[in-house]
Amino acid sequence: MAPRSVLLALSALAGASLARDVPQNVRDLYNSIKAQGECSNVLQGGFYALEDGSNDFTYCGDRLASHGIIYQQGTGGALSDMDIDCDGVQGSPADDGRCGNSGDTQSITSFADTVSGYGQGVDDLDANIHPYVVFGNVGSKPGYANFDPRDYGIKPLSVMAVVCGEKLIYGIWGDENGDDGPHAMIGEASISLATACFGTGITGDNGHEETDVLYIAFPGERAVPGANGAKWDAANFAEFEASIECLGNSLVSQL
Repeated sequence: MAPRSVLLALSALAGASLARDVPQNVRDLYNSIKAQGECSNVLQGGFYALEDGSNDFTYCGDRLASHGIIYQQGTGGALSDMDIDCDGVQGSPADDGRCGNSGDTQSITSFADTVSGYGQGVDDLDANIHPYVVFGNVGSKPGYANFDPRDYGIKPLSVMAVVCGEKLIYGIWGDENGDDGPHAMIGEASISLATACFGTGITGDNGHEETDVLYIAFPGERAVPGANGAKWDAANFAEFEASIECLGNSLVSQL
């Protein structure tokens, strides 16, 4: 059997090979949102992308009626950054150690009960395998902005499209932002998704600080793969992302 380090390296290469060019319709959407500068139909504002930045980031509904999507947006053409989430299953064979320096890892994600209820032998999402987006904000601290994507039809574990690093990656809505820090934050994804976007220099505490990432969420059951529409028991990112590619392609073709 090949050494574990070799298998992990091959897995990373396989993940990189799945990165697809951004289709022209998605590129046009991305450029249009950036050119607009800021959101007009703010579903909820008051969020930070960077701890030491401003709280002018929003969940935006400007394209909810026309394109059937919501996304995050700042001002001056800013979108979102990509902090790193390592929550969920810990210490699986897919874990190459890069999550080890994360200071806020939790052993459960928001929709673990749903994942385990699928009956696929998986108790929760694995940040090293499942490309999930942290979307929505829940907290009880004074002054914390909250946002529940379900209020606008976004379903847990639905497929999302992420435009990052000149690539289009498919992921799922798999976790929410809590109030464990000083500010209500947006812009976070699992380490497997971030690695597909920006390479293996990504670690648990070293993400992508540029606010040029577009996270696209699709409302309705049409975006939900369900128990049998995704390979929840995948061994690596490449295997899981390939299992939601057809659904992702269908969703973005309608943009």
